[in-house]
Amino acid sequence: MKSEESLQDLIGRIGLDDREIRERLRLLDWGHADPQRLNGGADEVSSAHLVFVDRLYQHLGRFMGPAALLNDEQQVANLKHSQLDYYQRLWRGPYDHDYLNGRLRIGLIHQLAGVEPKWYLAGYRLYLDAMHDALFHDHPHAELFASLLKAVFFDMTLAIDTYGAAQRRALEDSEARFARALRGANDGLWDWHLEHDRLYVSERWAQMLELSRDALGEGCAAWFSRVHPDDLPGLRQAIDAHLGGRTALLHHEYRMRRRRGDYLWVLARGVVELDPDGQRRMAGSQTDISARKMVEHQLQHAARHDPLTGLANRLRLDELLKQTLQQLAKPGARQAALLFVDLDRFKLINDSLGHHSGDQVLVEVGRRLQHCLRPGDHLFRFGGDEFVVLLNDLASMADAEQVAQRMLEALHHPLHLGEQTLVVSASIGVAGLRASADPAEALQAADLALYRAKQAGKAQYARYSQELQAAARRQLELESALGQALQRDEFVLHYQPICRIDQGQPRLVAVEALLRWQHGGQLIQPQEFIPSLEESGEILRVGDWVLREACRQVRAWQLAGQEHLRCSVNLSSRQLQQDDFVARLTDILMDSGLAPSSLVLEITESQLMRDCTATLIALRELGSLGVRLALDDFGTGYSSLGYLKRFPLHILKVDKSFIDGADAESRAISRAIIGLGRSLGLEVVAEGVERDEQLDFLHHESCRLAQGYWFSRPRPAAELQCLFSADTCCEGLWGLLPESTQPWEIQP
Repeated sequence: MKSEESLQDLIGRIGLDDREIRERLRLLDWGHADPQRLNGGADEVSSAHLVFVDRLYQHLGRFMGPAALLNDEQQVANLKHSQLDYYQRLWRGPYDHDYLNGRLRIGLIHQLAGVEPKWYLAGYRLYLDAMHDALFHDHPHAELFASLLKAVFFDMTLAIDTYGAAQRRALEDSEARFARALRGANDGLWDWHLEHDRLYVSERWAQMLELSRDALGEGCAAWFSRVHPDDLPGLRQAIDAHLGGRTALLHHEYRMRRRRGDYLWVLARGVVELDPDGQRRMAGSQTDISARKMVEHQLQHAARHDPLTGLANRLRLDELLKQTLQQLAKPGARQAALLFVDLDRFKLINDSLGHHSGDQVLVEVGRRLQHCLRPGDHLFRFGGDEFVVLLNDLASMADAEQVAQRMLEALHHPLHLGEQTLVVSASIGVAGLRASADPAEALQAADLALYRAKQAGKAQYARYSQELQAAARRQLELESALGQALQRDEFVLHYQPICRIDQGQPRLVAVEALLRWQHGGQLIQPQEFIPSLEESGEILRVGDWVLREACRQVRAWQLAGQEHLRCSVNLSSRQLQQDDFVARLTDILMDSGLAPSSLVLEITESQLMRDCTATLIALRELGSLGVRLALDDFGTGYSSLGYLKRFPLHILKVDKSFIDGADAESRAISRAIIGLGRSLGLEVVAEGVERDEQLDFLHHESCRLAQGYWFSRPRPAAELQCLFSADTCCEGLWGLLPESTQPWEIQP
């Protein structure tokens, strides 16, 4: 069966189909008369065949090559018998496909036996010579024809050898090109006979491992025993997937151990095929990809680390945080926590010393924080001046708080930056991790705790709690509703009286308009929503509404008989920074009919710090318009006398913290502010008066104006209306100032 398959393969390679056979016969001028002539002369040459066969084998026996094949008498007898059959068929035919297959089969057998084409052609030459003698032995040109046959067959051997040599050279060139390509590709080759477990590897394959081919075994153990233990299961799975038909080819990357014990990365490619015996053979190449893997590792490291500090970045945090949350779900896992670290007032360093100095500070901060960690903890630069710490294997959350405290102490030590000495502080949020949480939720919890630490005064840590989450959710809900509060007409103004107290019974001279928000049936205090209005910029529209509503209401009270009543309104820093603010305020005053002198705008010291030149220009415009300016909460900020001289101020308001203080120091500060205002020609208003002794103190210090709960809480306009319809106030403690008296007369 196998020889028949080889024969059919040979016919296919030669291309001997019916068309090719017909063409070859036409080239030889073979006609219908030719087989008839041969059949008719077969008997005539039968005895000559016997003589020739003996002569042929005697002749071939004189040559070393054929003689090696003719050393067995029985074998020679069999060959002679086959040879006679061969010649009989040559004369008698029939010349059909069986004839063709028989001739090809004999040629194939001779090739396998090692009979070279030159011996084959020499035998045919002798045969033709013998047949010529048998048929034309008396012909005068018989010897001449014999010589011609010798020359022709000699040329035929040369031609056939030329074809064969050229084909061998082409094959060698092809193999050389393939070898050069392999050397250029730097690949190793392998061929694995699976059924017999025989592995062939090329010299280059072995050189990759710093070994020789002789040092390797012949089985797959020579391959698999050198694969990294962590990579071997994956390689076996890839091979099984290809053998099982689940992948078109083997394509797998893994590490292999070299002779000196280190590992290199390789890429194995291969395909499995069935050989002619139906057995599986997998063959392919192996490429050294260590350089590419090194570049990939460097790129992966760069993608997961901050280039400034060298710390892991947010991408790496996400990866490790997910791993930690998965580990928490396993039995026996201990606690874990996140620390969210944010530097206090870092923007001031960048603004004053430059970003290069700021970068140096961040590098040093990262180094100090790293030294505070335990083995197995991780520090990340989250972005800007924010850092995150992932703590694993905690016995309790107290361990996390100890790490946070160490960080605060490490940052407290002075930091030397060239000639500058800085003290950097940070606020830290501490949040325990839960297995059911996702990374975003864990970070949000730590961020909420950080926000609480900032609110509590900075330079400290705070721990997350469910109350913080509830407060944050409420704040988010409020901020969402806050954006629509103005359109829904939810803002209202409450008014707190400002009284003159130096003429016996306190008398109402002005009111301070205070913004309130009516939402969901509740009255929300300013400290809960004013910061959000400031941050979102909505304070500009709301601030205009406050000015318009306060001016309208106070003008209505003036028209109702309180013609000298004034109104104080707190001014946002964002409003003051608007280029067209003075023009908008002018329009509001004109629309309401309120005189500029009846309006007092209250600003804080921090607002004067923002942009002195621009602020000074705006305040001078307001002053020239006739609007009075009050410095609110004086004494709690920078309290620079330079501000009082430079800016066109009219009123100082003493902060409640000084009026409320019972200690001698608070009283001394209050006394100094009142005296300072009087000496500079400024009116002084004391805030937060709630007790009789505070009022007595202000009388004693000749402070003329005050406000606070002692007089009245802030009230809606409708409730305050009772003050203008009776000779005494609602509480029965003070009454209206006579209309003929000027309420805000500045002391000389």
